[in-house]
Amino acid sequence: MAFDLNMYPVNPEFETSAAYFSMEFALDQALKTYSGGLGFLAGSHMRSVYELKQNLVGIAILWTDGYYDQTRDQNQLMQAEFRHKYYSFLQDTGIVFPITIHDADVHVKAYYLAPDTFGTAPMFFLTTDIEENDYLSRTISHHLYDPDTAARVAQSILLGVGGGKLLDIIERKVDVYHLNEGHGLPLAFYLYEKFGRNLEEVQKRLVFTTHTPELAGNEEHPVALLSKMSFFGPVPTEEVVRVAGVENGQLNYTLTALRFSRIANGVSKVHGDVANEMWGHYEGICPITSITNAQNGTYWRDKALHAALEADNDEALLARKKELKQELFKIVADQTGNLFDPEVLTLVWARRFAGYKRADLILRDFERFRVIIENTEKPIQVIWAGKPYPKDFGAIGIFNNIIKTTRQFKNCAVLTGYELGLSAALKKGSDLWLNTPRYPREASGTSGMTAAMNGSVNLSIADGWIPEFIRHGENGFVIPHADMQNEEKVKDDSEAASLLDVLEQEALPTYYQEPKKFLQIVKTAMREVEPAFGSNRMAAEYYEKLYKVK
Repeated sequence: MAFDLNMYPVNPEFETSAAYFSMEFALDQALKTYSGGLGFLAGSHMRSVYELKQNLVGIAILWTDGYYDQTRDQNQLMQAEFRHKYYSFLQDTGIVFPITIHDADVHVKAYYLAPDTFGTAPMFFLTTDIEENDYLSRTISHHLYDPDTAARVAQSILLGVGGGKLLDIIERKVDVYHLNEGHGLPLAFYLYEKFGRNLEEVQKRLVFTTHTPELAGNEEHPVALLSKMSFFGPVPTEEVVRVAGVENGQLNYTLTALRFSRIANGVSKVHGDVANEMWGHYEGICPITSITNAQNGTYWRDKALHAALEADNDEALLARKKELKQELFKIVADQTGNLFDPEVLTLVWARRFAGYKRADLILRDFERFRVIIENTEKPIQVIWAGKPYPKDFGAIGIFNNIIKTTRQFKNCAVLTGYELGLSAALKKGSDLWLNTPRYPREASGTSGMTAAMNGSVNLSIADGWIPEFIRHGENGFVIPHADMQNEEKVKDDSEAASLLDVLEQEALPTYYQEPKKFLQIVKTAMREVEPAFGSNRMAAEYYEKLYKVK
């Protein structure tokens, strides 16, 4: 074979052999196999696997068109473009094998990413875009999160069955199979068949991470459709219904994964509680614990900024932060024509665009926003960035409306192309990192971790990881929750007002009138975000809590 899985000596502490299945991985700006937070998280996890020398391989799909390229039309509004990507750094393993999709053979080719390429776990990338397949089969691995239901089901089969079969072909001993979200669920049925249709044998080996309470992350389809698509392999439909506890003819990926796994986890303490509330009343599910998501400091943190922090050199830290702001503002000027000032407090909202994340919450009381944005005594600059799902027309509408609403202000900017490179520039070049989800729908929200690593202070709703980290006014700012009993519009109004209160009455005055205090908040957050929210802690915790068979 053209690859070597023994690329580094395994740390005996992490000798359990694991395989990590995820629909997306953000490993490097050049490798377009991710859409947003799930991929960023998986990428940091794989980097920590490498740093800790854990005995784990990653299983991924090689997306021919990536997610999409976020560009602008002639009116500067967002448009999605799809272009084929090619990667010379992926090694052709020479392995091609068939899997069954819709009762037909679909050929899968495996590529290998060596650990030293980007400093990650050894990774396998699967594609159906090869000449052995007809055109329709080739398109299965074209678009990450294809909007067509049948295509998306086929992608799950590719990840789960294709990944499971590849590991058998290369004779990789696997003690633990880890489903990162439910997308790869067909793996459970592949293992069920492999181990003599003995559910207990599957449960000994399968663990599961649920990442969101959102419907899109807890996919559900009719059993009849899944059976027709060969989702269950050779397992008879009536046996699937019995073993998976299917009711009303619908199979929920998350619930089924919880029934086939030995243990599962939510991705923050809050989300662990939410996941237990959502699923805990169903019969036959495994225990759900929590392992808070984290990000890899080696990859994300600015070295010069941290050197100044460790030397307790405030002058050097402030000078470096100014340089990082100037680098970000070159991107702002290039994309929008607006020239930003590095002396001015800069607030950023940047993450995957989705309605519940409320990118426009700060604009809800627009006249009050206008007063703040036009204040010359305590000036502020605001930047938005993020990729909506290309068929989420509501989120695209929010994105474009922010452009239309704020283009009148020379100190506002909406950027396109939110991938690893731009994400890093925004975190390093901002002073405040805004996070405004509807509680409790942000399961983790790891972007604020990498912002804190780079001297950007979190200004956030207390959701996801935030309650585990922020002490208001000491290492960040918390936006108070509205009364949970109120209807959504009332809660949005209340939290929009609270956001502007904290910004206007605390964050801005501290930055301009008490710069030493603001700097202390910055430094405290930088010091405290790691190691607690560094992914080495998270990767070690997965071995301790999920991978070790008691």
